[in-house]
Amino acid sequence: MLFSLALIFLCGMTLGGIFKKLKLPALLGMLITGILLGPYVLNLLDDSILSISADLRQIALIIILTRAGLNLNMEDLKKVGRPAVLMCFLPACAEIIGMLVLAPALLDLSLLDAAILGTVIAAVSPAVIVPKMLKLMEEGYGTSQSIPQMIMAGASVDDVFVIVLFTSFTGLAAGGSLEPLSLVKIPTSIIFGVLTGVIVGIVLAELFHRIHMRDSMKVVIILSVSFLLVTLENAVTGYIGFSGLLAIMSLGVALHRKRPAAAERLSLKYSKLWVASELWLFVLVGATVDIYSALEQGFSAVLLIFGVLIFRMLGVLCCVLKTPLTGKECAFCMLAYCPKATVQAAIGSIPLTMGLTCGNTVLTVAVLAILITAPLGAFAIDLTYKKWLLKTN
Repeated sequence: MLFSLALIFLCGMTLGGIFKKLKLPALLGMLITGILLGPYVLNLLDDSILSISADLRQIALIIILTRAGLNLNMEDLKKVGRPAVLMCFLPACAEIIGMLVLAPALLDLSLLDAAILGTVIAAVSPAVIVPKMLKLMEEGYGTSQSIPQMIMAGASVDDVFVIVLFTSFTGLAAGGSLEPLSLVKIPTSIIFGVLTGVIVGIVLAELFHRIHMRDSMKVVIILSVSFLLVTLENAVTGYIGFSGLLAIMSLGVALHRKRPAAAERLSLKYSKLWVASELWLFVLVGATVDIYSALEQGFSAVLLIFGVLIFRMLGVLCCVLKTPLTGKECAFCMLAYCPKATVQAAIGSIPLTMGLTCGNTVLTVAVLAILITAPLGAFAIDLTYKKWLLKTN
């Protein structure tokens, strides 16, 4: 495992640095590192690290979502209002509708199989979007209109919404019936996740105020609590849902609101943790990519991905209509809300392991979606934000 970790860090940093020098997103180099080192090409990564790959990716996601919460000012988000709420579900719904329209014709899928594929592909990637939005906030781009805050918050809830739909549709495909009560998980996951995160954040803020400790110790405590919240999500069953990731982000928001100075210092600590976790996140995502299966699917799958992205961007446009945003700012939101990566890597193989007929197709399109949208989305953000967004001094 130690040899594999060394390869992940050294090769990931090297290729990421090369792509950055070429004015391309560093994460593209990390993804390619994972593909090359993974089991489908050079097969240099130890099975022991691949077996815990999902857990390592989840830790990286916890780190970046906590950092997002620590930097998220709710007063700025309240200024956005309606668009922030719509961004949580409308673009994903539009993309799923696009999949229902296009997938049966392009890939010869049934409507149910197209719906399953749609829920896999429709999830946006916080791991790609959140670091980019944090960078915009640090540099002051789009903050006067709360654009980065809106996109970060929407991306987190978007995943909860899509994953609950995915569970419902795969259950229907496996068991032959859809239980309407299962859809109750969507609002309950959001409500209980946010409430729990806020309560825990307030308790931690009070603890840090009363007991003097180093910021490094506070990070250890927050990370430990975050792991417990994700464990709680996995333990909650039935029709009542709970989103651990939303709770983690809300925890950061509550800390920022109660102790803004401490939140700023903790955010700096988390930004240092992200240097390492970003590497293993995207390299291990790349290692899940079966490049040969992706190439076999061919032109139809690529055409489908770009087709449903158009539906998604139209959904984003509907969210920001009749707002003070300029045309360029609306266009930026449409581009910035497209990248896929972590959710597709996490759930893309589930239909195949369940034995569903659409399983191989879902996995292949999920892989292609990562390869196409993660680097292109990151590149589009980097290319446009200084030109299209207003900088606040």
